[in-house]
Amino acid sequence: MKFGLFIPQGWKMDLVGIDPSQHWGVMAGLARRADANEDWASIWVYDHFHTVPVPTEEATHEAWTLMAAFAGVTGRVRLGQMCTCMSYRNPAYLAKVAATVDVVSEGRLEMGIGAGWYEHEWKAYGYGFPGAGERLARLDEGVQIFRQMWTEGTSTFSGKHWTTDGALCRPLPLQGTAQPGSKANNIPMWVAGGGEKVTLRIAAQYADYTNFGSGVPEDFQHKSEVLRQRCQDVGRDFSEITRTTNLDIVIGADEREIADRLAWLDDHMKGAGVPDAQRERRMEELRRSPGVGTAEQLVERLRELEGLGMRYLITYFFEAAYDTTGIAMFERDVMPELLDREEHGHLWHLRQEI
Repeated sequence: MKFGLFIPQGWKMDLVGIDPSQHWGVMAGLARRADANEDWASIWVYDHFHTVPVPTEEATHEAWTLMAAFAGVTGRVRLGQMCTCMSYRNPAYLAKVAATVDVVSEGRLEMGIGAGWYEHEWKAYGYGFPGAGERLARLDEGVQIFRQMWTEGTSTFSGKHWTTDGALCRPLPLQGTAQPGSKANNIPMWVAGGGEKVTLRIAAQYADYTNFGSGVPEDFQHKSEVLRQRCQDVGRDFSEITRTTNLDIVIGADEREIADRLAWLDDHMKGAGVPDAQRERRMEELRRSPGVGTAEQLVERLRELEGLGMRYLITYFFEAAYDTTGIAMFERDVMPELLDREEHGHLWHLRQEI
């Protein structure tokens, strides 16, 4: 199994109380921390503009600006977004941005992409909020433009939602040219989301990685079987796609420490002004999450997911900007039990067999 780490960027109100002048120092410090520990394969951010669970005036830093910034302060760890919303940026333009970040990072970029869902954010930025069918159709057309831009260096595409006419992508990404990369896409492409009719069909056609599920084994197993069927439908080898999931991690040495960490988060959200109904709902969801537990419990749950084909976990620690002891415990007591040392290293993503 491989592990990625979300860097707090404000979206989940995880920089509240820190002066904005210190935000980059906090984010860069955590990125460097992960970069220095080879057990972390990647670092990640979210592609959002407004906070959750409710929009506020608290900071949310923009994902692709952070990609370029992280490229400059790290040298090993891979860089991803979970996940970029296709309709927030023209796909030919985004492909060009991604290629530049791949060059700046010396071939360390992952492209996480999805259809988008945060209605308030869409409307606030003037994107409207088309129905799910249109958002998914835009995703489908956009990933085809990505592939043209990154592998051919140019794109001419006529779709219902996106068109290009000789758009140039020079230089090409380093991955797939000067360095090993995705066989089909050059830059590894993660199609995120578990929509069974459309999203997983798009993933079957174009993805190197999928990202779905809540960490509940039954859910992950079901989505995996749907993906397998979609691969059969489009003539794709199911084993070519690495299946991943995300988990919010709350780890403690015992139940008391776990309760203390949850209480801290509850107080933090209350202090950040999250309305009681949303805060209570979020805390109840978290208490039931498979990412909450002792090291032994987390290892057991992750081994079960691994047995179902989950090969890459992206972790999120709510308190990371304020307290790294939870991350340290996870690094010490969980990751060594699950890491595959024989396939260790930042080029693990090139492996084509599961």
